[in-house]
Amino acid sequence: MSREQMDMCHKPDVEMHLADESRSCQLSAKSSYDSDRKNFQRNMDSEALQVLQRELTCSICMNYFLDPVTLDCGHSFCRPCLFLSWDASQTPMCCPHCRQVSKKTDLKTNTHLRNMASLARQVRMEPVNSSQEQICEAHDAAKWVFCDTDKNLLCGLCSNSLEHMLHSHRSTQRAAEEFREKLLKRMAFLWNMTKQLQNNVKLETSKAESLEEYVALRKAMIKAEYQKIHQFLFEEEVLHLQVMEKEAKEIYDKLEESRVRMTQQIVTQREMFTELKDMCQKSDVELLQDLGTVMERTELVQIQTTQLVNPDLTSWCSTGLLDMLSRFKVDNVLIPGTIGHLMSLSEDVRGVLFGNNQHSMPREPQRVRSIAAWGDHTFVSGRHYWEVDVPRNSSWVLGVCKDILLREHDFIIDFEEASLLFALKLGGHYYLSTNRPLLVHHVKMPVGKIGVFLDYDKGTVSFHDAADGSLLCSLTSSPFTFPLKPFRCVNLP
Repeated sequence: MSREQMDMCHKPDVEMHLADESRSCQLSAKSSYDSDRKNFQRNMDSEALQVLQRELTCSICMNYFLDPVTLDCGHSFCRPCLFLSWDASQTPMCCPHCRQVSKKTDLKTNTHLRNMASLARQVRMEPVNSSQEQICEAHDAAKWVFCDTDKNLLCGLCSNSLEHMLHSHRSTQRAAEEFREKLLKRMAFLWNMTKQLQNNVKLETSKAESLEEYVALRKAMIKAEYQKIHQFLFEEEVLHLQVMEKEAKEIYDKLEESRVRMTQQIVTQREMFTELKDMCQKSDVELLQDLGTVMERTELVQIQTTQLVNPDLTSWCSTGLLDMLSRFKVDNVLIPGTIGHLMSLSEDVRGVLFGNNQHSMPREPQRVRSIAAWGDHTFVSGRHYWEVDVPRNSSWVLGVCKDILLREHDFIIDFEEASLLFALKLGGHYYLSTNRPLLVHHVKMPVGKIGVFLDYDKGTVSFHDAADGSLLCSLTSSPFTFPLKPFRCVNLP
């Protein structure tokens, strides 16, 4: 057989072999393509899961959101993390991520993020615990059931036992989520208490600063008052000043103790707040194990309260002062009359009484129906003393003024040309204040009658407790150059 004939005989075998190799290559390529496609899909799913987890993670604590809130800039944070961040920051209304100022003050919970984060916590893998505490010794099974009655973790068989079958049971995931909600409510309550204590600390600090200035001014007032009587009262004057300084120091120490105590409570509450926040981030099992002691300690912190200090000083009776004042007594100086309108204080007077805390001051003058009485006498010289009845349970104003401009249902007092004493109620306490100077006086408001002494030629007006003659305050100005009328106004309840 020739060479060509042999080649022709083997040609079909070669073609079949080549076809088999081609099919094998195609199958190998398809298998490789399928494997690459599956790997690519798994990588895409893993990346998508990581992106979803990042979207549900607070950038401050790096855990799933707890009670998430969203700022104007669009960034979201756990409400506890954001509050702690703002409390420690010099610009508390800035976004911790982009530093954009947030105009929102009443932040609402982002319900969608909260639900998504709750689901993410439920499906995440629980950390492997090497201890045997989470394994039931009786049945060698995992404890995944929470008993509401005994507050214990049980395995499935234990939950169906005679001891527990009549109890209420839940899964650890569900129980942990519900207790997280309770812990968040406790945290909100602690946060509000902390804010209130911070405001009270500022108030006590303001009182202490005001008291220091007032004590110095009151020294001068007392010294001037003792100059009205004989030199033999000098020793009494010195004793009075010493006692007042001692009492002022005691009050100042009380204010400082109150401030320190409130500051310590703030620290304790912040630590408890942070502990509760950290506890919320624990696994369901760890959270439920430590729940009892934490709840008891938070209840103890919540019932701690600190009363604000009353900074009023004790007024002393000056020997012989009432006898001296009675020499200049004038009777029936006021004629009662009814003014059917509302008298309001200027912002300066209200500012002195309420301090610099603008949030506690009324935005508009409070309008209160009043009964006013003004003088039938007009004083243009000399020294004059009269006594005025004051109510016990309402605000009032009394003193002397240049004139009273009467309208149909209104009256106006020129505060620049008047020397007045105010008794105004704020909360459960009455405060005495004056308009010249604008000052709150840290003395106890007298009950019954107040004596008013006018020395027209020297330009002084002093107010005394008519029961014992003790000094309430003394107002000094340049000599008067215009007629003065006595004045009193009492707010109706």
